[in-house]
Amino acid sequence: MSKVALFGAAGVIGQSIAAALSSKGQSYRVVGRSEASLRKAFGADPLAEITSWDPDSPSSVRAAAEGIDTLIYMVGVNYWQFELHPELMRKTMEGAVAAGVRNIVLIGTVYPYGKARTSLVREDHPREPHTFKGRMRKAQEDLLMQAHADGRINATVLRLPDFYGPGVEASLLHRAAVAAVQGGVADMVGPVDRPHEFVFVPDVGPVVARLVDASAAYGKIWNLAGAGAPTQRELVAEMARQTGAKLKLRVAGKTMLRLLGLFKPFMREMVEMNYLLTDPVIMDDSALQKLIGPIRKTPYVEGIRQVLGAIAKQQGIALKG
Repeated sequence: MSKVALFGAAGVIGQSIAAALSSKGQSYRVVGRSEASLRKAFGADPLAEITSWDPDSPSSVRAAAEGIDTLIYMVGVNYWQFELHPELMRKTMEGAVAAGVRNIVLIGTVYPYGKARTSLVREDHPREPHTFKGRMRKAQEDLLMQAHADGRINATVLRLPDFYGPGVEASLLHRAAVAAVQGGVADMVGPVDRPHEFVFVPDVGPVVARLVDASAAYGKIWNLAGAGAPTQRELVAEMARQTGAKLKLRVAGKTMLRLLGLFKPFMREMVEMNYLLTDPVIMDDSALQKLIGPIRKTPYVEGIRQVLGAIAKQQGIALKG
């Protein structure tokens, strides 16, 4: 087995990938800025090697990548600092090349596509981002794929839609799930009556674990779609059904996001990405399934059950049924 490192591992996607690797009995390295966060997340797994790094230090990047065959890149930045994405990718890639890393897998987003021209978006859909965040993510991808074209390293990108799952507090669905468990108002970002795709985080890890070993994956970009594209209102209704809660929705549209953004940078930055809720980007991942075989996709009913159960356990609340 090749040695794998997860850069930016402490987030929920990193933990999903680590769990998939561990279930195969494969050792892996987790790399992040905070050693304490890494030890909290992975310290109980004897297969995990914990390494902290400074992404602005070339020597630190190279040391974190030494002895690694495949680097899985998930390094995050603040939502209001997307200009850092291309530069962090460049620094990491240069350090990886210097350390002799053979492969890089970037966990990407739908942002580089821009507005969808088709009802289902395949990998050959034009990349014409009309937002700053989309342009920064496209620049990140371009740096990596150019390095592949130049023969410096093997590279691939796996694009994900929005995600949800147990412990995923950054999800659009999180506050509604909390309200369904403990009562209260479900705060949402709208519109909530348009189809929207979510991937269940525990489903991502097994896909990435298979992708890294597929030699034909490199040099290309791949989509991973969710288990369908319901509306947010339908998903909240399912939360209410499972808990018996009578939920009232409080929906923030683009105008409200602008007002909230006067006080919260994160909300301000959501304004330009609101098109993803008004003009859905729904992905086609048939190419990925042809490459690695059938993909397990947890149905939303079961995914929501797990999300609600995790929140209830954390808060010491007993759910019905």
